[in-house]
Amino acid sequence: MLIPGAGGRAWVWHLVEADLRQRGYDAFAVDLPAADESKGLPAYADAVAGAIGDRAIGWAIGDAPVTIAAYSLGAFTAPLVWQRVPTRQVIFVNAMIPRPGETPGAWWDNVGWEQARTAAARRNGYSPDFDLDTYFLHDIPADLRQQMAGRDAPQSPGPFGDVCEFDGWPDVPVHAIAGRDDRFFPVELQRQVARERLGAEPDIVPGGHLAALSRPAELAAALARYL
Repeated sequence: MLIPGAGGRAWVWHLVEADLRQRGYDAFAVDLPAADESKGLPAYADAVAGAIGDRAIGWAIGDAPVTIAAYSLGAFTAPLVWQRVPTRQVIFVNAMIPRPGETPGAWWDNVGWEQARTAAARRNGYSPDFDLDTYFLHDIPADLRQQMAGRDAPQSPGPFGDVCEFDGWPDVPVHAIAGRDDRFFPVELQRQVARERLGAEPDIVPGGHLAALSRPAELAAALARYL
């Protein structure tokens, strides 16, 4: 189960999804109702659980064949899903890894995102002034950038005040994958958050924040190592 980030478009995963399917996995992503201001984390979890749908029918008690891979903001939906669907493991990708009871809106200050982002920009020689080209599109191939132009999706503020209600990490493996070249969530920040919140080191892969588009083969290979 591949959960998208802000904007909620399953398309961001389409190259990784295709790669994993070629490897024999039933990989699938889902669109989230991200443009709807009335919808928040519970509705996002409903959409994910609905996408899993009939795949849950006939599972034996104790059998948990679903791996949840949650990208960026999608990390806040993952805990609501694993409480409803038998889950084998969880993988966070360039993710806003939550703490129990945290809101997506509070996450940024809680982890020191702005300071980490601007410090990484100065250290690595790109502008600390935020713009999409610098922070999201810098490593996306030109043909995909053209495709993205027609697939922009707004993200409503709907989920940002929603509490992520879970008691703690599930009793299954929980992993993190971080893009080496991520400018939006610098890899140093992702290491810090994974250590503090998961007690784990992230697996580092090539690619920026949209590694699922810029380096899909490498990201799919990293995911497959856990499957």
